Amino acid sequence: MIPAMQAIVHAIFAESIRAKQMFLEEHADTLIQVARICAETLRQDHKILLFGNGGSAADAQHIAAEFVNRFRIERRPLPALALTTDTSALTSIGNDYGFDFVFSKQVEALAAAGDVAIALSTSGNSPNVLRAIDACGVAGCFVVGLTGGDGGRMRDEVDFLLNVSATTETARVQETHILACHTLCDLIDRILFPDAGSRA
Repeated sequence: MIPAMQAIVHAIFAESIRAKQMFLEEHADTLIQVARICAETLRQDHKILLFGNGGSAADAQHIAAEFVNRFRIERRPLPALALTTDTSALTSIGNDYGFDFVFSKQVEALAAAGDVAIALSTSGNSPNVLRAIDACGVAGCFVVGLTGGDGGRMRDEVDFLLNVSATTETARVQETHILACHTLCDLIDRILFPDAGSRA
C-alpha cells in the first residue's frame, strides 16, 4: 500500500510541476505585460476586481487580500475587491435574477473605466464569469482571464489570457493560477515600490 501511495504522490507533484513549467514557457511575457498594466492601473488610482467560482472564488479573495494588506513588502494598501465575498449581494442577486448574474450585477455597480478585472474559471466556460466579462467590457475595464485546457469561451473574450494549457484537471489548473497570481503580486510591488524595504 505504501509504495502505491508514494507513486500517487509523485504523480500528482509531477503533473503539477509539468503544468506550471508549460505555463511559464507560454505565458512569462504575458505575466509581465499584465503586471505592468495592473501597476499603471493602481498608479492611476483605479482598482482591481477579481471573481470566480468555488476554488477560484477562494483564489479571488486570497489575491485581493494580498493587494489590500501586503504581499512581501511593507507598502500602502492597494485597492482590490473580490466579488465573491458579499453574501447579501450574492444571495439577493442569485434569488432575484439567477446565479449567472451574481458577478455581472456587481461589475455594473462597482466597476469604472480604467479598472482591471481578473476573471478566474478553470474551464473558461462558467456562465456567471463570462457574463461578468461582458459587463467589464461595457464598463471599460481591462480584463485578464485565467483558465485551463483549451481556454473555453473565455479564450476569445478577454484582453489577456493566462491559460494552463497542459491540463484540464481543476486542482492542477488552480495550483498554477495561484502561482501566477502570486507572481503578479510580486511584480506589481516591484514596479510600484522599487525602493521599498527588505522583502519578507
